[in-house]
Amino acid sequence: MKAFFEKFKSGLNITRTTISRSVSSIFSSNKPWTDDDYDELEAALIGSDLGISYTTRFVDDIRQRYNEGKISTAEDILQIAREDIISLMSDSSTELPLQTSGPTIILMVGVNGSGKTTTTGKLGKKFQDEGKKVMFAACDTFRAAAIEQLKVWGERTNIPVIAGKHGQDPASVAYDACKSAEARDIDILLIDTAGRQHTKKGLMDELEKVVRTIDKALPGAPHQTLLVVDGSAGSNGLMQAREFSKAAPLDGLCLTKLDGSGKGGIVVAIHEELALPVRYIGLGESPEDLQPFDPSFFAEAIFPEGKL
Repeated sequence: MKAFFEKFKSGLNITRTTISRSVSSIFSSNKPWTDDDYDELEAALIGSDLGISYTTRFVDDIRQRYNEGKISTAEDILQIAREDIISLMSDSSTELPLQTSGPTIILMVGVNGSGKTTTTGKLGKKFQDEGKKVMFAACDTFRAAAIEQLKVWGERTNIPVIAGKHGQDPASVAYDACKSAEARDIDILLIDTAGRQHTKKGLMDELEKVVRTIDKALPGAPHQTLLVVDGSAGSNGLMQAREFSKAAPLDGLCLTKLDGSGKGGIVVAIHEELALPVRYIGLGESPEDLQPFDPSFFAEAIFPEGKL
């Protein structure tokens, strides 16, 4: 676990450095804290993609505690932030609820380039290692490369793949995959959908059709819909979550590409507004680099003890 935390910490280096250095340089026990200090703290948190709503609430809390004489140092602020993040993200769970009978249908959604297909493959390998019978459905029929990419994951892991032809209606592929999973006593069916821009109404309407078709094939499905968000997406990640939640009720997030280039704070903003738990984080290219989200690790990684 120590090695995992170090990799997690490295992936959040940008956020940790920005926040910790800002807090340490702004707040001093040798002078009164002013409105300008709080404005700088607010700018640092928003700049780390933690979101306006969360930032405003947090800064107001810090201001009140200081005025009441309960805190006096930069380290106090970081400790409160750690505790606050752990409390806020405490419902983030590594255990996806599975169906007691029949296949559990997991729908993977996200914008182009978010790492959705790779995350689908990694999740399949994880479930397989846990002893589950897994199947993939390649419903990104707009990109032949995406179908081939998922097939490669299938060959690598010996997981069957249901795939249509390039240009085929993705909803029909999803329907066939659901029926096949049911007939073959599959435990988990992971459905990879086309990356789509959340601002394109036609594409979002198509996603709604996929969701309706899955429910038609297996009433009540999909049982989990996971939004894959690139860790470097910034505030655009919150907009993605808002729009995708309208087309496909979301159950959780997967944060990808957390390899040092992304800030990662956007999951806090998304959780603050939409109460979506973070299920997994992607720390690299190998299957083992997809890890369950740990609120304590996350809080400690971006709000370290003491000064840098």
